[in-house]
Amino acid sequence: MPESSVIVRRSDELSLRELYAILKLRTDVFFLEQHVDEEELDWRDLEAATVHYAVLDETGAAAACLRVLQDAHPEHLDARRVIGRVVTRADRRGEGLASALLGRAIEDFGSEPMLLHAQEYVAPLYARHGFVAFGEVYEEAGIPHISMYRDAG
Repeated sequence: MPESSVIVRRSDELSLRELYAILKLRTDVFFLEQHVDEEELDWRDLEAATVHYAVLDETGAAAACLRVLQDAHPEHLDARRVIGRVVTRADRRGEGLASALLGRAIEDFGSEPMLLHAQEYVAPLYARHGFVAFGEVYEEAGIPHISMYRDAG
């Protein structure tokens, strides 16, 4: 695996360069690769309680990232944290980066119930981390998704 560093930052701790790297990765994958045409910049990245996890390579570019929101969807079960915007750069897929970031987020917040909305083909990754699918598969941004829940550990 090429040299990388993991960052964990609340929104107000991110440097401008780190925030740019994260947003660049997300737009490269969600817009250019997956052709998602829904809003990406939803202001949730800047909320005080949002925590960003990212793997940055030696150039400072993001290789993988995710975010954890607080109380994003309180109407869903008793989840207090929502994991979202999980993404890995195409040239770094298969290295376990998303799994490592997910594991780190669970270390930090696993004592609280967690929720996520998984692209259906990635659901097995989340299942390996204790998330259980619920409800029906639904389409979001033209991509099949399934909601998943992880009870407090």
